Amino acid sequence: MSAPNSFTINLNAEQQEQLCELLHRGNYRLVRVPHARVAAETEHCRIALFGKSGKCLVQGKGAAEFVEFVLEPQVLGEARVGYETVHDPRVAEAHMGVDESGKGDFFGPMVIAAAYLDAELIPKFGEMDVKDSKRYTSEKRLLEVAGNLRRLLGRRFSIVSIGPAAYNRLYRQMRSVNAILAWGHARAIENLLDAVPDCPRAISDQFGNAGQVKKALLQKGRRIELEQRPRAESDPAVAAASVLARAAFVYALKKMEDLHGIPFKKGASEAVREAAVRLVTAHGPAILVKTAKCHFRTTDKVLAQTGADRTILGPDGQAVSKPVDRSRYQRSRTVPAADH
Repeated sequence: MSAPNSFTINLNAEQQEQLCELLHRGNYRLVRVPHARVAAETEHCRIALFGKSGKCLVQGKGAAEFVEFVLEPQVLGEARVGYETVHDPRVAEAHMGVDESGKGDFFGPMVIAAAYLDAELIPKFGEMDVKDSKRYTSEKRLLEVAGNLRRLLGRRFSIVSIGPAAYNRLYRQMRSVNAILAWGHARAIENLLDAVPDCPRAISDQFGNAGQVKKALLQKGRRIELEQRPRAESDPAVAAASVLARAAFVYALKKMEDLHGIPFKKGASEAVREAAVRLVTAHGPAILVKTAKCHFRTTDKVLAQTGADRTILGPDGQAVSKPVDRSRYQRSRTVPAADH
């Protein structure tokens, strides 16, 4: 059965603010939709928020992916779309899953994890309640499962954590989040192959051109079969990787809190901006290069509020997301829609 291509989700006032911030700071094309508070497009779906009713309408072939991988973790804070089990005759064959965490979070690292799976491990994953990290409603439970996974797998997993300073340096060089992801995926795969050199296949979510990952692999990794697919977290190896990556991200954020003495919020909401303002007020603007992903538009808002600009951040903090050429969207962009 194919994934649904239309979702209508009710958002409360705080969630509406978070979605507005997300659509304005991310790589989305803003469009006009009648009666919508804000509307935007990706290559695969359209998102419209109707402020009067609080309804968020997501439509298009990539609607399910947007809801599961963006709206749920960054706005809703819970999983609402069903996660079907993969009916793949190869699921019991040895393979690794790769997933990341922190991509949409202003503060903290981007973490990529790879986890190994074979027929012997499948029932153990089931007993341990291994599932996509977004499906855990309790962070405590997520960390507990991650700890159990580490003990079970031993050396059969790998984690690549790209801290904020390194992330900002890579973004200045690559100017692409997908390029950083590809590099991190390749490193996680290569590292895991040290422990399981005969692993024939790696599965990850479809975040960009699979050729980017293949290009980033070294000689050892170029023999492995790479498979990118939507909703890859339904594969137990990818689900395990998502748990390990999210747990590593959570621990990294806690270490930052201990070091700097303030709580670091997840995501990129208004609360995150307020925390960043407190951080800059206490430690100066340059602290953002060491704690945050500076190409986010949140950086400009924080700097403006604290009377600074990007020049104080140095070269690694001055790279910003590539601007979208909106001139080709100015003509005939009004999209008919029902009043929600």
